[in-house]
Amino acid sequence: MSFSGDHVRAFALSLPGTTEQFAWGMPIFRVAGKLFLTLPESETSMAVRCPVLDRDELVRAEPHKFWIAPHEAANAWVRVHLSALDDTDELEAIVRDSWTQAAPRELLPE
Repeated sequence: MSFSGDHVRAFALSLPGTTEQFAWGMPIFRVAGKLFLTLPESETSMAVRCPVLDRDELVRAEPHKFWIAPHEAANAWVRVHLSALDDTDELEAIVRDSWTQAAPRELLPE
């Protein structure tokens, strides 16, 4: 299944407190002012928050799907090829996980 930036955008904006802006030449998404997702590479990939240990494991396990941009190597971010995602559940889980890492407690589900 192949996803577009519009798929990512629709789901990201459905999450509480999410706003879309344009910065660094691409759409960016924030929750309560904190960045949690970008749509670089003409919206063919997304960059999301991901703890470094998890990120490194994802890249090793599925390098066709996940990679680390050189300028993000020291940060807890990973890139995801949208065309490599298996299904809508995987897309939504990745976006939701990144959102959860940035969202304030009052927005998190109980």
